[in-house]
Amino acid sequence: MIRDIRERTFEFAVMTIRFSESLPSTTNSAIVIKQLVRSSSSIGANVEEASAASSKADFAYKMGIALREGRETLYWLRIIRAVYSVTVSNIDPLISEADQITRILGAIVSSARGKRKRLGSMFSFFLFHFSFFIFH
Repeated sequence: MIRDIRERTFEFAVMTIRFSESLPSTTNSAIVIKQLVRSSSSIGANVEEASAASSKADFAYKMGIALREGRETLYWLRIIRAVYSVTVSNIDPLISEADQITRILGAIVSSARGKRKRLGSMFSFFLFHFSFFIFH
């Protein structure tokens, strides 16, 4: 099944927000939850921004931000798994999806930066925009 990375990151943010609502309400957990929700939703927001990039460099930059937010999200999910009594069946699918999204974004950023240096054509710019499609 082919899914657009924009849709996949949107769905991931929704899943993460729903998951965060199941966590305990303490002062410390509120801080972690806020960071998790912020970073996980920022992945998709930056992918959306990249899809409307004004240049190849802008595209690579915004996708790079999405990649960094994905890595941060993985960090917060690992913190939650280590600190809170969360069942593996609830958090491991989120960690797996965050890892997959981060790998996809890493490949897109690498491709965008590498091809931008080698190819100066508009073809490569459009190729980056359509490289959002992945197999899941």
